Amino acid sequence: MLTFTQMRAEHDDALSATTRLLSGIDSGEVSLTSPTPCAGWDLADLLGHMIGQNLGFAAAVTAGDAPATAYASVPVTTGDASRAWQESAATVREAFGAADPAATVHLSEFGFRPTVEVALGMQLLDAAVHAWDVATAVGADHRPAPDTVAHVLEMARQIAARPGGTPVFAAPSTETGDDPWADALRLLGRQAA
Repeated sequence: MLTFTQMRAEHDDALSATTRLLSGIDSGEVSLTSPTPCAGWDLADLLGHMIGQNLGFAAAVTAGDAPATAYASVPVTTGDASRAWQESAATVREAFGAADPAATVHLSEFGFRPTVEVALGMQLLDAAVHAWDVATAVGADHRPAPDTVAHVLEMARQIAARPGGTPVFAAPSTETGDDPWADALRLLGRQAA
C-alpha cells in the first residue's frame, strides 16, 4: 500500500504523462476530435472532464468541500487545451501538496467524506487511467509505473465488486491474470490491447 507521499509522487507522474501525451495539440499533430476509449467521448470531451475533475478535487481538498458544479467538465479548444490542462494539473498538485492527509474532505460529486489520503488515491486512479485513455486516443503506448498499476488494480477490484457497479465506469470485464494493468483496465470497463 502506498503512503501519502508515494501517492503524491505517482499522481504527479500520471499528470505529467498526460502533459507529455498532449504535447502534439499545440502543433496540430493531435486532434481534439480523436475518439477515446470512453464511450461517446472524443479527446476534447475527455480532456474537459479531466480538467474539471482536477479543479473539483483541488477545490474540495483546499476548502474541505466544493459543490458538484466545481467538478464540471471544462470546454476546451485547440488553442487553449494544453494550457488549461497544465493549469488544472498544477492546481490539483498544489492542493494535495498543502493538505493534511488525515483531514476529512467532502466530495460532493461522489456523495461521501473520505480523508484527503483516500481522495488522493481516487485521483491517482483517475489520472492514471485517463492518461492511458489519452494515449490510446493519440496512438501512443502508455503504461504507468508498477506501484501505480498495483494501486489502480486494487481499487478497480473494489469498484467492480460493488453491487450494481458504478455509474462512473463502464461495466467491468473479467480479469485474465495475464497482466495487472490490462486487468485493471478491464475491471474499469476498458478493452485492453
